[in-house]
Amino acid sequence: MFKEILVIDDNPDIRFLICNILEEQNFKVRSAANYDQAVLEINKRLPDLAIIDIKLDKTDKDGIDLLKLVIKNDKLTPVIMISGHATVQIAVEAIRLGAYEFIEKPFTKEKILNYVKRGLESLSLKKEKDIIENKLFHSFELIGESQASLKVKKIIEKLATSESRVLISGPTGSGKELVARKIHKNSSRSKEPFVIINAAILREKTYEKELFGEEFEDGNISFGALERANKGTLLIDEVSEIPYETQANVLRVLIDQKFKRMNGSKDINVNIRLISSTSRNLNVLVKEKKFREDLYHRLNVMPIELTSLSSRTEDIPLLIDYFKTKLSEINGVQKPDIDIKNDSLYTYNWPGNVRELRNLVERITILSSNESKEKISKIIDDVLNPSSKIQDNKDILELSFQSPLKEAREHFEKEYLTTQLKIHHGNISKTADFIGMERSALHRKLKSLGIKGIN
Repeated sequence: MFKEILVIDDNPDIRFLICNILEEQNFKVRSAANYDQAVLEINKRLPDLAIIDIKLDKTDKDGIDLLKLVIKNDKLTPVIMISGHATVQIAVEAIRLGAYEFIEKPFTKEKILNYVKRGLESLSLKKEKDIIENKLFHSFELIGESQASLKVKKIIEKLATSESRVLISGPTGSGKELVARKIHKNSSRSKEPFVIINAAILREKTYEKELFGEEFEDGNISFGALERANKGTLLIDEVSEIPYETQANVLRVLIDQKFKRMNGSKDINVNIRLISSTSRNLNVLVKEKKFREDLYHRLNVMPIELTSLSSRTEDIPLLIDYFKTKLSEINGVQKPDIDIKNDSLYTYNWPGNVRELRNLVERITILSSNESKEKISKIIDDVLNPSSKIQDNKDILELSFQSPLKEAREHFEKEYLTTQLKIHHGNISKTADFIGMERSALHRKLKSLGIKGIN
């Protein structure tokens, strides 16, 4: 299929020259001779790549405004900016706003073709990456026949015809984002954007910018999550982490369905479905005055509670079969022979829940798919029971059996996390990724267990 390129330049000679060069290389070419025509062409259909002259026929609008329009519609579309009058400052600004490349006039045929081919290759790689990521996560199904799993599936089905706000609560790695995606996919907004903002990883001073966007003195705009999700669904992950002061502004948006960008004076109207998720108990936070009660009630119209994997172990065989089939297909290897009767799979606490199980199956699928069932079981035992090498240590066993359940669990978690940190040389990010926990959640867990550092 031929790639389509949109050429925008008000100089007919240059526009004709560029179009000819591209058509000789069998590209499908559209062109626009002025600003208004360019807006019509962009809104009609986004090209695979755009070539835009900075100086056009309007005095108050130029190619930079068209660049913003393309990026707003699809940030992956490569845009090559051209100009014979631009300053270094304008070139830098174009790149900062998302342009793939900037070319000064006059330019050679070889130069323009080189940038076009590189831009399209970049687009292809980005789309390929998105496809892989979609296969790895976004296309995963909700697997499970336990009572808890069936209950969640029924709620999602009922929400298909609803516009209600949803609050998904559950431990880290239990599938909150996946549930949110399924709700969006089943809704009437499925063809519109699904935008995620993770409140747990934002710096305190960036929440409002990330949510509402920002206007700059030079007229540039940074679009926030609310605006990017317009007509679609916005998932605020770990909503409990939004600062108390910002919560009032979020509440105002839910009431008015409009907001102002930071440093902006104009109201921006939005039509979004809001889904929130949390791994913390918002009721407790409300009582502690750390989360606004009025916002909590606005978010909690339709609650969905996800349970831990250790409380629904009957789903583990189904999940393993699903993950090994899916991951072996994605990675182009044979399915590993995992013994689903291995006791370790059911006695292990799974602090990272389904995500941790998926990571384990993926590791086995990629590194050990050709191993025997016995060898794979040994790998599972070593991963899930890092203290099994010291099973003969009577003191540890006696400490566990003589302690209350809470203390025994804390003791195990401390041993497990300490061992994993040593394996990953104290790297928090790698440890969190391997065990299937959010980095922020792992930090909180280490702090609660008194684990300060690993040498």
